[in-house]
Amino acid sequence: MQQIANAQVEDVAQYMQTLGQQARTASAALRRVDSGRKNAALEAIVARLDAARPALAQANQQDLQCGRDNGLSEALLDRLALTPERIDAMIAGVRQVAALADPVGQIDGLGYRPSGIQVGQMRVPLGVVGIIYESRPNVTVEAASLCLKSSNACILRGGSEAAASNAAIADCIRLGLEDAGLPAAAVQVVATTDRAAVGALITMPQFVDVIVPRGGKSLIARVANEATVPVIKHLDGICHVYIDAAADIDKAVAIADNAKTQRYSPCNTMETLLVHIDVAAQVLPRLAAIYRDKGVEMRGCSRTQEWIGDAVEASEADWTTEYLAPILAIRVIDDFDQAVDHINTHGSQHTDAIVTENLTLARRFLAEVDSSSVIVNASTRFADGFEYGLGAEIGISTNKLHARGPVGLEGLTTRKYVVFGDGHVRG
Repeated sequence: MQQIANAQVEDVAQYMQTLGQQARTASAALRRVDSGRKNAALEAIVARLDAARPALAQANQQDLQCGRDNGLSEALLDRLALTPERIDAMIAGVRQVAALADPVGQIDGLGYRPSGIQVGQMRVPLGVVGIIYESRPNVTVEAASLCLKSSNACILRGGSEAAASNAAIADCIRLGLEDAGLPAAAVQVVATTDRAAVGALITMPQFVDVIVPRGGKSLIARVANEATVPVIKHLDGICHVYIDAAADIDKAVAIADNAKTQRYSPCNTMETLLVHIDVAAQVLPRLAAIYRDKGVEMRGCSRTQEWIGDAVEASEADWTTEYLAPILAIRVIDDFDQAVDHINTHGSQHTDAIVTENLTLARRFLAEVDSSSVIVNASTRFADGFEYGLGAEIGISTNKLHARGPVGLEGLTTRKYVVFGDGHVRG
């Protein structure tokens, strides 16, 4: 792949146009590729990744050293690192995608009409998918494998901090595609770190059918504001757990602990805990002891502070903040309706959970909370593609049109009507 360093905007624009044209051509070719050949290409990519372990490690060390020189935090350096175990995980991930059922070509709802024709809907690829992401180089492989299995060409633009790692991975993908006899342009990794490349990618509707941004809030906001291509996105993961008056207390404590402390940085981590006043005295002291031991800063309403004396007074901004850190907002509420109103007012339509043994309220929660994932008696941390049985995900969507929630293979397809006749003409 041609490398561009410190190119002028005009050069980057032309380069991106070329990538777009090549991707569109490759997209047409992928429509003729059956599942067996796509799986063979994925296995060829696996073989190339496995053989290139020393090169991948060397490229990653280059990125890590640059990151240290540029003052990246230890957390970001950890996300950037390609350890042998993470390379193993990348390879396992590609094989998992190869093992998934191929949605492309499936026809649903086929039935006869009074005229005698048969009408159904066939799953087809979106076409060309542009994916913009930061830090983690393993996203390059995840995105490429999902797009390939769903017969989509893709243009991948990783973060500048992972440029060398992404280039090394891109070489493996290109060689694997060539080994399998598929067009190398089916997966293209943008070779320039110039920010103008993002602006070009998100404004090429003639070549790109959908954009998926995976990264920080500023990146996603920029893409959402500037794109002329449809975007599958979520801006915030302000996730809630509501502990109802009819909750099993032991379940509630375990779920609220896991939802917050299993990992702090994912978008499906709980950021606000809502507790019904009738069980606050049973729940809050137990949870406070757990959070205190794990170093979680608790910010609560005035009633929360009655049971958790060291809780910081919560501000209005705390109810709409995605901390991605060991900080938790806690509110004691009066009833179920107030909990639902709080979630729909302050949440981000990502993932919200209720803990209750009242089936009627559980069903009302599922119906009334307007989020992409709504959970009963389980942690919000389950809201991802692997846990949902999708094998992997391209990202999480809080959109209401096309895809919502974790976006896997099916989310990378659309439907078109197909009609079967036998000489039928309309009278």
